[in-house]
Parts: sequence; C-alpha cells; structure tokens
Amino acid sequence: MRCIRLLFRSAAPLAAVALPPALAGPAAAAAGISVSTSGANVSVVTSACALNNGSWGTASLLGAQQTSFAQGRQVALSGTTASQSAAWAGVAAGTYTVTVRCSNGVSAGSQAVNVSAGTTPAPARAATPAPSRGVAGGLGGATHDHGTLTLGVGAALVGSAVIAGAWFLRRRPKPYRRH
Repeated sequence: MRCIRLLFRSAAPLAAVALPPALAGPAAAAAGISVSTSGANVSVVTSACALNNGSWGTASLLGAQQTSFAQGRQVALSGTTASQSAAWAGVAAGTYTVTVRCSNGVSAGSQAVNVSAGTTPAPARAATPAPSRGVAGGLGGATHDHGTLTLGVGAALVGSAVIAGAWFLRRRPKPYRRH
C-alpha cells in the first residue's frame, strides 16, 4: 500500500514534465499573445515584450483588407514586466488579425479574432419620453401627475392614520400610582 501511494505522488510531476509543450496548455506558453473579445471591445495580452526606451511595443488591429502592420489601428502596449496589454473599443463586426510588435522590433505573435454582429454597439438614439404608467419616483414636487382624486385619497389615508394613532395612545392603560 505504501509503495502505491509513493508511486502516485511521484507520477504527477513526471507526467507534467513528459507532456509536450503543445499539450501542456496556456500555462506553458510564456511567449506569444492572447486575444479576447467582449462585445465590441478587443483586447490582447502578452508577456513577450521587454521595456525598451520607455516603450513596451505596439499592437495593431488589422481588418480584412489590411495587409501590413502599419495599416491597422495601432495602440501602444502598457503594463508591467509580467504582462503587457492593449485594447480597442467600438470595433465593428468582422474578422480581424491582432499583431503585436515589441519595441525592439521583434514580433510577439499574431492571432485572428472574430467580432460577431450581435456584439457591435448600437447607434446612439434620441432620448425617449418617460413611460406614462408605473410608479413615479422623486422628491416632493419632482413629479406632476397628482390628480384631485389621488390627493383626496392620500389626505384621507393620512388623516385616518393620525386619528387611529391618537385613539390608540389614549386607550393605553395608565400605570398604577400610589400617593
């Protein structure tokens, strides 16, 4: 029994070493880039670039018809020695290529990304009027939909609450006092 436990304990580290880097997953990929989308935003993260003359490098977002790094929407990388990143907002639907070039001129990587049509930002619309039904909130005087009937019912409720409160307080038993 003891030998089996030792075999399992020593087999896990050996299996991790024996895996080829392609099968080891993202943790094994120290260099390169990782591209993600969120709505109409595209972002790229890398750890391949080093700070050179105050710059980490540049990332470029290339559309379908763009073929060179200079033709794309370029953004400077920002970050730390552990991780550098760049982002683009308001990207229209389509297929793009994200390329990262470090400040020393070396390419950190390139990856295609697809921004779907359902995630593009909607065009700005004119302000719509407030709904005509529902609960109207606000401080006193901020809403103007009080009719005569509404005011009468409200006043009756407040008045009856005041009368009921006074009646309740008068009916309370008095404490017994000795003189």
